[in-house]
Amino acid sequence: MAAHSPLRHGTPMHRSFAQFRRFLCVTVGAFALLAVFAAPLHAQVALAPELTAAQQAVNRADQADADQYAPELLDSARTALAQAQAAATNRRERKLAPGLALRAMADADLARARSEEAVANARLQQRRQEIDELQRALGEGEAR
Repeated sequence: MAAHSPLRHGTPMHRSFAQFRRFLCVTVGAFALLAVFAAPLHAQVALAPELTAAQQAVNRADQADADQYAPELLDSARTALAQAQAAATNRRERKLAPGLALRAMADADLARARSEEAVANARLQQRRQEIDELQRALGEGEAR
């Protein structure tokens, strides 16, 4: 009764080295694929803040009517943003994307600032004309 019967418990199956190699190859292959596909995704995620900030800057310039007051700067910002987006998707040019995005952001911010300045100057000119008209009206009223 002390001996184990192979029929009752079954004989333990020994793995062959061929099975270990297959498992090792599959594991190494899976990690290699993960590394290959994760690196570009990580690079795109890292670039997303610059591209997002540049897109937001161009949108702010659009909202400030920069196409009317600073069209060259706004066109330059749009072009740089398009180049940055294209570079972000191109593996060879990916390193250029942050710089292009920053240039787009700077051009868009400058276009927005110039547009806001032009609007402020137009309002100032309008107020000055109103003041001149009121002073003339007051001068005519005192002369009577």
